Amino acid sequence: MVSKIAPRGGRTRTGTGTRVLTASLVLTATATLGASGCSSQAVAGTAGGRHVDIPVKGGTATVDTGSLAVNARTTDGRTLELSAPAGTGLGTPGPVRRTGDGARWSYPDRGLTVTARADHGRLRISMKADRDGSVTWPVTGTDRAASSVQLPRGEGLDIPVRDTFWNSAEGGLTGDAIDVGGGLELPLWGYTMGSGHGVSYLAPTDLGTSLKFRSDNGQLRTSTTHDFNGGDGTRDYTVTLALTDGNPVAPGADYRAWLGEHGQLGSLRDKIKRNPANGKLLGAFHAYVWGDARKAGGVEQLRKLGVDRMWLGYDAGPDPMDAAAVRAARMAGYLVGPYDSFANGQDPKTADSPTSAWPGTVYPDFCVEDAKGKPETGFGNRGCYLSSRAFEQAEPKHHYLADRTRAMTANGADSYFLDVDATGEVFRDHSAGHPMTKAQDRGSRLARMRRLAEHLVLGSESAQPWANKVLAFNHGAATPVANGLWKLQRDKKTWGGYYPQNAPKTFFKPVELPAGLAKAMYDPAYRVPLYETALHSSLVNAERWELSYDKLPRQKTDRALLAMLYNIPLNYVLDGPSLKKSGAELATLQKYFSPLHKAAGTEKLTSFRRLTSDNLVQRTEFGGGKLTVTANFGKTPYAGLPAGCVDAKLRGDQQPRRLCPAKAGG
Repeated sequence: MVSKIAPRGGRTRTGTGTRVLTASLVLTATATLGASGCSSQAVAGTAGGRHVDIPVKGGTATVDTGSLAVNARTTDGRTLELSAPAGTGLGTPGPVRRTGDGARWSYPDRGLTVTARADHGRLRISMKADRDGSVTWPVTGTDRAASSVQLPRGEGLDIPVRDTFWNSAEGGLTGDAIDVGGGLELPLWGYTMGSGHGVSYLAPTDLGTSLKFRSDNGQLRTSTTHDFNGGDGTRDYTVTLALTDGNPVAPGADYRAWLGEHGQLGSLRDKIKRNPANGKLLGAFHAYVWGDARKAGGVEQLRKLGVDRMWLGYDAGPDPMDAAAVRAARMAGYLVGPYDSFANGQDPKTADSPTSAWPGTVYPDFCVEDAKGKPETGFGNRGCYLSSRAFEQAEPKHHYLADRTRAMTANGADSYFLDVDATGEVFRDHSAGHPMTKAQDRGSRLARMRRLAEHLVLGSESAQPWANKVLAFNHGAATPVANGLWKLQRDKKTWGGYYPQNAPKTFFKPVELPAGLAKAMYDPAYRVPLYETALHSSLVNAERWELSYDKLPRQKTDRALLAMLYNIPLNYVLDGPSLKKSGAELATLQKYFSPLHKAAGTEKLTSFRRLTSDNLVQRTEFGGGKLTVTANFGKTPYAGLPAGCVDAKLRGDQQPRRLCPAKAGG
């Protein structure tokens, strides 16, 4: 059967001892870097011969202009290698010239001009190219003290550099390079350098930048390559390097500070002020509803179970939630929103989804074209990707997007899920009628999302940070997708297909993940909340919709504990039978989550700690202790907290609130 939905997964996109790393220290320190003396001390940097010294928070960084190797001397006397020499031949550098806050030099053979300076306590190195080419730098993880690497795949991973699984092909990390602007949730990575030291790398010029892992004698190392391309608008390249205390979420804290310094950090509180309906996200679980669950009776069933907040979504098929169901949901305090996409176009006569059918000649006139003038093939190899710039050019006269939105919300829906708009999958369009760079694609998407957010509670898929100011929620950035997931989803016999229409098996059929894939995605020993450290209090994050809470039975307890620990909602798919079967469990979990998220959903994550040497007991704090959550992912009790359970304590609570997810359905 042909799917009536534009399938989102269809695109190939690419305790004994105690170990305590105190995130509150690094979060506080990083957030106040701009107020430190580091920026004012930049003029104290020196340029002697081929070495440039730049004062940074926590020490001094030294750049070797001959090779772009970077070392740091910390205030406690440690020497750390922040980058090995560039992996690309640079040629003989030109003379080093002092600037007001650092130094500048060139590599004439490569057409590169480089500046190094202090920036809010970081070392900032920027390159400008006068021709197309590439450079591989920085080359990281080469210091012998490097013990673990942080990667913002989904919420985030912290991987011991000598871990045999991740150094093997099964780990899937050492294959193809990762597109920083599309394959990571945040444009950063980091390393822990033994006890009390680490380094954070931010790549704000993420377009054209890729990160590649390699296993070198059983140790994970990384190298970053940037492509300078005039047509793509990527002739500039910047990386910042910051010393940290080695906490695995320190790069996320560093990036949050960077966003704030550049006016790019959103606020959920402000979004609620502008549109009070956004406040209904606080305490809400999310669910896509099918069959009887999207009727008024299904909504009433949730309400009778005691569920006080929900976000309910539905696909763009022939049987959406009707006005009566929407009224029932809004009266219950729930949000309701359709799934839509502005990214796919097909011939209206044969389109397999209403979201892919557009008026007039939008298809094929708006198709993104590659360098050979051929349309970029769309979702699931159907139709084409549509140019966001073409829509922006046409919108003032034709109102294609406004008309679509009005039609989709005519039932009274107060929310909207706009698929793929906020992901890293953006395009360069070579069409003569609507040419655009990838950066312009982002800009056009932001413009239309901003318009939607004025009157709707807006969400998108796997939201990249460049969209955090316009979105209220996202589905997908909480999931650390490993490449094996896409292969598994294409196996319809195992995963399930897009039938029956009222309960597609691709969403409802339980699946057991292969051991390696389960380890890569859900082993709590590797999981860390990098995304929440950066963006909690800006938007509400959740897992992908095709990975509903019930889809992966063996991971349910760990996923529930992670959600409570990170203060993020669970995401479900529900039809009539599953609502009857799982409704009581959902209600128990949501009742536990609701007061915690209402209290802390608008607060930043201020501390993350691992309390045991096996990393299986973890603790978070939000709002400087407004909410403290301790989760035990292990098999033995910890300080009175049973295995597989979580304790949460709001400021003022006399006793912690306990949840043992495996017992929630009882």
